[in-house]
Order: sequence, then structure tokens, then C-alpha cells
Amino acid sequence: MQLTAVLTPAEEGGYVALNPETGTTTQGETVEEAVANLREATALYLSEFPLPSTGNPVVTIFTIPTPSHA
Repeated sequence: MQLTAVLTPAEEGGYVALNPETGTTTQGETVEEAVANLREATALYLSEFPLPSTGNPVVTIFTIPTPSHA
């Protein structure tokens, strides 16, 4: 099963990792540690609350213009 990991830098250092399909969130000092922790937390969640297989997630990014101050 492929799931999504969204990582953002944490204020105190390291990364916060979120799986949007399940809402599980964790953290780690490195990207690799954050993803490993998220994998474990998500597996535990899914052992109690299985998700139907819906295919592979599609992830993209977008930008918005920043306001210019005249």
C-alpha cells in the first residue's frame, strides 16, 4: 500500500511528518527518521482502522503569488 508523507521543518529542529490519508502525525530529527516513525505510527493506526485500497496517491505542489507592497 502506498501512502503519502508530508514533511515540514519543526520549529525546534527536525521534521514533523503527516500522513493525510489517516491523519497520523509524528516527528524525527532527520527526514529518514521522521518517515520511519510515520511508517510505524501509520501501520499501528491501520491495524485498528483499515483503509480500503483506493489506488496510488497523487501529490503535487502549487504556488500562489506573494502580495507586493507598493
